[in-house]
Amino acid sequence: MEDGTHLILYKGEVRRYHLSESMELSQSTYEELFYEVLGKRVKKRAMALLEKQDRTEAGLRRKLAEGDYPEQLIEDAIAYVKKYHYIDDRRYAQNYVSYHQQGRSRLRLKQDLMKRGVPSQIAECVLEEMYEQQEEAKILRLLQKKNYDPENADRKEQQRIYGYLARAGFSSGDILRAMKCTDHLTS
Repeated sequence: MEDGTHLILYKGEVRRYHLSESMELSQSTYEELFYEVLGKRVKKRAMALLEKQDRTEAGLRRKLAEGDYPEQLIEDAIAYVKKYHYIDDRRYAQNYVSYHQQGRSRLRLKQDLMKRGVPSQIAECVLEEMYEQQEEAKILRLLQKKNYDPENADRKEQQRIYGYLARAGFSSGDILRAMKCTDHLTS
């Protein structure tokens, strides 16, 4: 378009509307192409993306933007899927916390949710509701899973395990206390 915007159309659509390069479009034809053709396409794309995996609103918006859809149509598609509750950041956060909380700290879960586009308030609220607080117990479970033996572990093994737990987002104090706690690991 002269104003710098562009509409990506399929060959069949170009033929159906008898379009050619540097052709003047009537306002009605432009609106039909914009709202009817592309509008339906972006909604179908949003539905197809959500069919494959649950996404946050920000994640869906980012994925639709990769398809070069106009911003207004992306907003319309987001509103459409929200209207039918196909997208729900709170539900996404609840599922994510439920699935990942056994191996990650509260801080790491919040960071992961925010990186995926869940607003901070929603992430914090969901974590407050769902997160099990026994961080040391979680660390001990992960140490058992890794077959960590504090009495026979050399310095290199201790550093490797410490790094693994730190990357999972656990605090240094909790990690060190759990790594020294031999009676829980050997039973």
